[in-house]
Amino acid sequence: MKKLVIATSVVLLTAVTPALAQSLPEKTGVNSAMGIAPKTQDFVTKAAQSDMLEIQSSKLALTKSDSERTKQFAQQMIKDHTQTSTELKGLVAGGQTKVDLPASLDKAHQEKLDRLSKLNGTEFTKGYNEMQVAAHKDAVSLFERYGKEGDNAALKAFASKTLPNLQHHLMMAQDLAK
Repeated sequence: MKKLVIATSVVLLTAVTPALAQSLPEKTGVNSAMGIAPKTQDFVTKAAQSDMLEIQSSKLALTKSDSERTKQFAQQMIKDHTQTSTELKGLVAGGQTKVDLPASLDKAHQEKLDRLSKLNGTEFTKGYNEMQVAAHKDAVSLFERYGKEGDNAALKAFASKTLPNLQHHLMMAQDLAK
């Protein structure tokens, strides 16, 4: 009898867990850990927030970093993330997608930027480089999952097309952090 109850419980948990995980917001990190694609609104919000943080933190790096390599990387991040941000806005504004695009950083991203802005020179460079590695790991995961299983064809294509650049950014950021 115990074996039957345990087996039934395992079957029920296996069937219910993916459905529950898909209903959890992307920000909990559960979807990422389980490899589940984010919902379209979550993808757009996270992608836009990521671009805004990349652009704003990289603008800071141009004036606060003591490393020419970091400043060159920051210039590339401003250029590339401005481009992806513009493309994302075009997809959302084009009426192909019924989602809201955030106009400013959320609290978590703003706090990261605020902490970074208090640093200068070597401390800033170290903090910026570490932030870039973490941010690009998150972005690669987000774009990879949405590119594979997203439910909006235009955004799915955008995610798949953008992913190689993000993977390259991650490798560059990891090289900077050495």
